[in-house]
Amino acid sequence: MRLLDYLNDRLGFTGRHRRILDRPVPGGMNYFFCFGGITFTLFLTLVLTGLLLSLHYTPAEADAYTGIQRLHREVPLGTLIRAAHHWAGNLMVVTIVLHMLRVFVTGSYKNPRELHWVAGSFLLLLTLSFGFTGYLLPWDQKAYWATVIGTNMVGSVPVIGSFLASLVRGGAEVSGQTLLRFYSMHILWLPFLTAVFLWMHFHMIRRTGISGGL
Repeated sequence: MRLLDYLNDRLGFTGRHRRILDRPVPGGMNYFFCFGGITFTLFLTLVLTGLLLSLHYTPAEADAYTGIQRLHREVPLGTLIRAAHHWAGNLMVVTIVLHMLRVFVTGSYKNPRELHWVAGSFLLLLTLSFGFTGYLLPWDQKAYWATVIGTNMVGSVPVIGSFLASLVRGGAEVSGQTLLRFYSMHILWLPFLTAVFLWMHFHMIRRTGISGGL
């Protein structure tokens, strides 16, 4: 406690961030307004467990599946970390949908908060993209054929479907190049874009305040 007081005295954590953390809360709030915070907490859980999983994973055809098996057999708490990552990802999809339903039902997306809804919609798409790209990474039969079906669906888009499917796969078929491309999107591009839209979302909430709904 003395150490925290010392650091706060020297670095001014409390005073510096009080204007950000101390925000007025409107009346009529209940537990249904917590889904956004729960979603963000699950995202942080995914980041932490994903960093731990990346220490034992190699995005290569010859090593991806065996690396997952080694994680379960040899790494202390490896099964628990992977399970936490898996369930946090699934729950994040559920909570972000519930959060958006609450926003819609209470009318919190209306002026002046319409851009909150836009940023949230992009975050929903990014969350689904996390699930799609992460599904292939175990590189087992179920993941492989599910990705074949998913990329074929992308290829069915009129006019640009073939281009999009080739872009996603990294070639004509699902292969090791697809695995590397999905891994890159999963741990680099999608987290970066998510961080950008989260910043936008939180910044706009700070400017307009929390909506109490109808």
